[in-house]
Amino acid sequence: MNTSIYIAKRYLFSKKQTHAINIISGISMLGVLVASGALIVILSVFNGFEKVILSLYSDFTPEINIEPREGKTFDPNTAQLKQLKEDGRVFSYTLVLQDKVLIRYADKPFIATLKGVTDDFLKKKELDSIVKPGPFIIKDERYYFAVIGSTVQSSLGISLRDQFTPMQIYSPRRAAGSANNPLSDFVYRPITPSGVFSVQQDFNDMVITPIAFARDLLEEPVNVSSIEINLKPGTNIDDAQADIQEKLGNGYVVKNRKEQNTGLYKTINYERWSIFMILVFVLIIAIFNIIGSLTMLVIDKRKDIAILTSLGAGKPLIRGIFFFEGMMISMIGCVGGIILGSIICLVQLQFSLIKMGTKMSVLDAYPVAFKASDYLLVFVTVFVIAVIASGISASLSVKRLDEIKQDL
Repeated sequence: MNTSIYIAKRYLFSKKQTHAINIISGISMLGVLVASGALIVILSVFNGFEKVILSLYSDFTPEINIEPREGKTFDPNTAQLKQLKEDGRVFSYTLVLQDKVLIRYADKPFIATLKGVTDDFLKKKELDSIVKPGPFIIKDERYYFAVIGSTVQSSLGISLRDQFTPMQIYSPRRAAGSANNPLSDFVYRPITPSGVFSVQQDFNDMVITPIAFARDLLEEPVNVSSIEINLKPGTNIDDAQADIQEKLGNGYVVKNRKEQNTGLYKTINYERWSIFMILVFVLIIAIFNIIGSLTMLVIDKRKDIAILTSLGAGKPLIRGIFFFEGMMISMIGCVGGIILGSIICLVQLQFSLIKMGTKMSVLDAYPVAFKASDYLLVFVTVFVIAVIASGISASLSVKRLDEIKQDL
């Protein structure tokens, strides 16, 4: 074993002449432990939030979305897109025609987003879980229906029990009409709502209808706004996305779920790293307390230092003793903090002790999810700060080495 490490370990666990040194070392170790544990907890909670949000959005957003790079619509009948539909990795292939519309219901107006979809959209089994009340039905053998967002329902006061009052949906005509009759400039169609869904604010102003209804209303017989693709289980989404982008070329934009909701994920990441940096500053303060602890230890061990130098120990050995002493204090605190943080997260994951809302809300308790990269990040952060603080302490330990030898 390295001599410096051996002596540092003896110093760490031995009783000091000055009891305050033990207290300061313990406080330093406890500070590192608490800060490291807090970092694990915070990162795990934000992982949990990201996982929950992703699962909420996955009920409604596709794994891959294809949009035109320029313009609002494109022709889905090209050879590349037809070939993509036959790809063995594809589970569902949904054509989407989407635009802003005006809805009137019982003399109340509301600007909503109309989303017309093909039958493959209904392959998502999770759709029934987001519709309350009513079923997720957009057509039967005779009629078209609309599934509306909760914002649309609350703004217009729509009652699903009233089957005799349909929604009137208006869209501007492609060709301008007579200025004497403004209504002639709009296409309008009635449709009955069948259910109400609630996902997130970004989606709750939508009205989901069959694409045939949307084509008739928007006067768009061929083109679509986007193509939504869900892949079969076990398919690597990143590889499929890159493959689809390569096949379709630069005329299309192929996005995964995170890229479809960049604003939301950026907000989560900004909050995550902001809190992480605040806790890192707390960690820096805790670790730099080691400098004070080791300075007092140098004073306490003046006689030992003089004996070691008389036996031929040089400055590198003395410096190494106090450097490894500081590293041991930091690493013991770090490992203890990681274990403590993990235990807290496991307890929260199992028993949901810390609540954040009522049982009717989407999240009853703070969610938790583990990532191996978070453990590596915390360990490396503590290690780097500890190396700096211990290096400073080690340098100070040999500054007055000659004076110590003369005094003793």
